[in-house]
Amino acid sequence: MAALPPSTVVAVVGAGAMGAGIAQVAATAGHPVLLFDNRPGAAAQAIENLRSVYARLAAKGKLGGDAASAAAARLSAAAELADLAPAGLVIEAIVEDLDAKQGLFRQLETIVGADCLFASNTSSISITAIAGALQRPGRLAGLHFFNPAPLMALVEVISGLATTPAVATTLFDTAAAWGKTPVHAKSTPGFIVNRVARPYYGEALRLLGENAADCATIDAICREAGGFRMGPFELMDMIGLDVNYAVTRSVWNAYFNDPRFTPSLIQQELVAAGFLGRKSGRGFHDYRDGAVPPAPTFSAPCPLTANAVDIAICGESVAAAALAERLTAHGVAFTRRAAGDDRIAAADGVAIFVTDGRSATRRAADSALAATVVIDLALDYATAPRLAAAAALQCPQPQFDAAVGLLQAAGFVVSPVADAPGLVLMRAVAMLANEAADAVHQGVCTAAAADAAMRLGTNYPRGPLAWADAIGVAAVVTVLANLAEAYGEDRYRVSPFLRSRALAGRKCLA
Repeated sequence: MAALPPSTVVAVVGAGAMGAGIAQVAATAGHPVLLFDNRPGAAAQAIENLRSVYARLAAKGKLGGDAASAAAARLSAAAELADLAPAGLVIEAIVEDLDAKQGLFRQLETIVGADCLFASNTSSISITAIAGALQRPGRLAGLHFFNPAPLMALVEVISGLATTPAVATTLFDTAAAWGKTPVHAKSTPGFIVNRVARPYYGEALRLLGENAADCATIDAICREAGGFRMGPFELMDMIGLDVNYAVTRSVWNAYFNDPRFTPSLIQQELVAAGFLGRKSGRGFHDYRDGAVPPAPTFSAPCPLTANAVDIAICGESVAAAALAERLTAHGVAFTRRAAGDDRIAAADGVAIFVTDGRSATRRAADSALAATVVIDLALDYATAPRLAAAAALQCPQPQFDAAVGLLQAAGFVVSPVADAPGLVLMRAVAMLANEAADAVHQGVCTAAAADAAMRLGTNYPRGPLAWADAIGVAAVVTVLANLAEAYGEDRYRVSPFLRSRALAGRKCLA
C-alpha cells in the first residue's frame, strides 16, 4: 500500500494543541480534514485559530496565499462523532487514558467504513492494548507526532502485535507524503524517543544527587561541550517536572522497575512542592520576576608557570589532536610525545586523560600516578568552548591547576566537577547509546531509526549510535563497564548489541 491519496478524508479527534497541529499538517498536505472534540465549540474554535495561523503564514511568505486559503478551506468541524463516517483515516489525540482511547475506537468501528485506518497519537500507552478492544485490531497503529506537530519533523509509526504490516506501511508513507520523517517502531514502553531519552535526565539527576556539580554547570557542560540545545535541567523545566517525572515513572513501571529508569527522589520532592518548572515559576531553576540565573562554575585563570614549557601532547587520539591544534592557534609551545598509556597531555608533572568511566581517583590508584586529571567528552574538541575536568583525590592542587592552565591556554572554559565516574557528558552519551543499542537489540527499531528519532524528536546534536561510533564502540563499552564496576549496579549493564559490535570491531551504524 502507498500513501493515502490527498482525496482521503482525515478525521482528527481531540482539538487541543496536538490535535489542532495534526489537523493543520493534514490540511496543508491537501486532505479534507474533519476535527472533532467532545467539548462544545472546541473544534470550531480550533479551526478559527488555524485559519489565523494560515493567514500569518501567508503574510510572512512561508505559504502562498492561495495555498493557505485552500488549506484553511479544507478544515471542517464535526458536530458529533457520527459525522466522521466519511473518514479514511482517524487520528486520535485525546487524553492519555487507555479506557478512553479504547472506548473511542470501539465507537468509531460502528461509524466508519471497513477500510478506514485508525491511528493513536499516544506517547505512552501500548498500541497493542488500545487495539485489543477492537473487532479489527489490525487496522490500528500509533502515529506519534511531536509538539508542535506542524514544525517537528519526526513521526513514530508504532506497530502493535496485531497491526498489519500494510497498515503500518501506509501510515509511514502517508507521514512521509505530509513532509515528515517517519520511523517504524514496535509497541514497547516509551517507543523510541521517550525510552532512549531517559538517561539524559536520569544521569544528570544522579550527578546532582551526588553533588558532582550544580544544575547550571551540568546544563552548561551539556550545551557548550555536548552541543545539546538545552541542558537536562533546563529541558525538564520547560517540559514540566510533573510531566517528565510521570513519564519516567511510567517507563520504569512498564519495565518492571528496571534500574536504568529509576526515578529521582530530588525530582519527586520538587514535584511534591509544586516546583514544576517554567509553568510554576520555579523548578531546577528560578523563573520568578527578579530571579538572577545562577552562573555555571568555572575555574579562575591558572596561568601556565615557567616550568610549563614542558607541555606535551601525547598520542594520536581525536582529543589530543584537537588540543594540539588549539594550543598552536593560541601560540602555546608544546612537544609531541608518545606515551605508555592513553593520556592525551602532560604538563608540570600532571597527566591528563579523557574519562574512560573510572573516577580520576580510581585511575590514579590503578596507575600509581597521583597527579591524574580526567576531562570529559566533547562533541567536537576543536570547537567546544567549555570542558569539564576532575582531579584525583591524590592529585596535589598545583598539578590540577597546571592541567586547568593548559586547557585554558587552549581556549577552554574549564568547569571543575567532583570526581564522579564518567563525569557529565561521557556518562550521559554512553547511557544514551546503550539504551538506543538495547532498543535495536530488542527489535524495537533499526539503528538508523533510533538515531533519526533522537535527532529529530529531541534535537540531539548527533544520534546516540553515531556518537558511539565516533567515540569508538569499544571505548563506550569500557565506559559502561567501568560505571557498572564503580556503582555495582545493573543500571550500567552493557547492551549485548554494543558488546558484540565491540568484539567484532564493527560500528553501530555499519
